[in-house]
Amino acid sequence: MGEFDSLGDVAGKRILVRSDLNVPLDGSTITDDGRIRASVPTIRTLSEAGARVVVMAHLGRPKGAPEDKYSLRPVADRLGELLGIEVHFATDTVGESAQSTVSSLGDGEVALLENVRFNRGETSKDEVERGAFADELAALGDGFVSDGFGVVHRKQASVYDVAKRLPHAMGGLVRAEVDVLRKLTEEPQRPYVVVLGGSKVSDKLAVIDNLLGKADTLLIGGGMVFTFLKAQGHEVGQSLLEEEQVETCRDYLQRSKDTGVEIVLPTDVVVAPEFKADAPPTTVPVDSIPADQIGLDIGPDSGAAFAKAIVSARTVFWNGPMGVFEFDAFAEGTRAVAQALTEVDGLSVVGGGDSAAAVRQLGFADDDFGHISTGGGASLEYLEGKELPGITVLED
Repeated sequence: MGEFDSLGDVAGKRILVRSDLNVPLDGSTITDDGRIRASVPTIRTLSEAGARVVVMAHLGRPKGAPEDKYSLRPVADRLGELLGIEVHFATDTVGESAQSTVSSLGDGEVALLENVRFNRGETSKDEVERGAFADELAALGDGFVSDGFGVVHRKQASVYDVAKRLPHAMGGLVRAEVDVLRKLTEEPQRPYVVVLGGSKVSDKLAVIDNLLGKADTLLIGGGMVFTFLKAQGHEVGQSLLEEEQVETCRDYLQRSKDTGVEIVLPTDVVVAPEFKADAPPTTVPVDSIPADQIGLDIGPDSGAAFAKAIVSARTVFWNGPMGVFEFDAFAEGTRAVAQALTEVDGLSVVGGGDSAAAVRQLGFADDDFGHISTGGGASLEYLEGKELPGITVLED
C-alpha cells in the first residue's frame, strides 16, 4: 500500500476516491471505456487492502440538478465488470441513498455515488456553497484519494475541498500523470518536440507561450494552422480562421526566430469544397489554397516532415489532431503523427482529449505510446505553467 501511506491502514476504513469516469455515451452505451479502465488499479488496490471504497465522479455538464442522460448508472455496471465484483450504486450524491449505500458497505466492497455535478455545490464559485457540499461528502469517508487527473485543474468540491477535510493521498493514476508532466517540463531529454493541433489557436495560446521557452521545435497542424498561415500572408480560403489572433501568431513566429525555438508549419494542406466526409479532397501547397475551398488536414509532404521531426526526438508531447480525423479522407495527417510517436526512442506523450480518441479510432493500441494522458485540459494547464489546485491541495 506504499502509495497510500499517509492514510495509515485502510482496512475497514471508508475511503473516498475521486475518479475520472467521464466517458462518452451513446444513450446508455459507453462508446470508449478508457477512463474507467484507467481508474480500476487504484480502486482495486484499496479494495484488496480491505477498504470500503466510495467512488465519486462526474459525467458531462449537468447544471447542478439530476438529468437522466448524465447518470453514472451504466458506468457503475462497467466498473463492476472490470473489477470483477459488484459495484453498489447510490442514486444520489449525499442523500439517503448515498448514506445507506455507504453505511452498508463491507470491507473490500465498492460503491459509486451518482454524478457529483447533480449537486450545485460541486462546481459552485461560492466557497460557502461548495464547502457545504464538501462537508456532506467528507462525512461519508475517513480518508480521501485523488485519482481523477482529468479534473485536478478544477477547484471543485470533490477534487479540492474534500482533500482539505480528510487525510488525503494521491492515487496511482494522478501520480503517474504528474511524473510524466514533470519530465516534460523540468528537464526534458532533447530534442524536445511538441505537436499542437485542434481547431482553435485561442485554446493553445498560453501553452505556445510557455513552450517557446522550453521546447526545441513546435509542429503546428489542425484548424489552428490557418491563423498562422494568414499571419505569414497566405490566403486560407474558407478554412477556419481566428482573425483576432493573426497578430498574436505573427508575434509567435517572430519570437521563434528570436529564441531559436523552431515553429514548423505545414507546406501543403488537403482541401475540399465543404466540410463533409465524402467531399472530394485535393492536396495544394499552402500558398495556393483556393478561395472557395476549406482546409481539412495537413498534406502528405507535411505529414512526412512532421513524422521525421518526431522520430528524431527524445521527448514528444502531442495535443490535438492534425485534421478532421473522423473523416477517412482527412485522417492521414493525424495518422502520420500518431505512427511517428510510436517510433520515438524516448518519451512519447499523447495529451488526452481528441488526440487520445484519434489514436484509438485510427487503430493504435494504448501501449504503442509512452503515455496517453487521461486529462487533456489538465495536461495543457500544467504545460502552461499553471498550478493545478487539485494537486497543490495534496502536497500539504
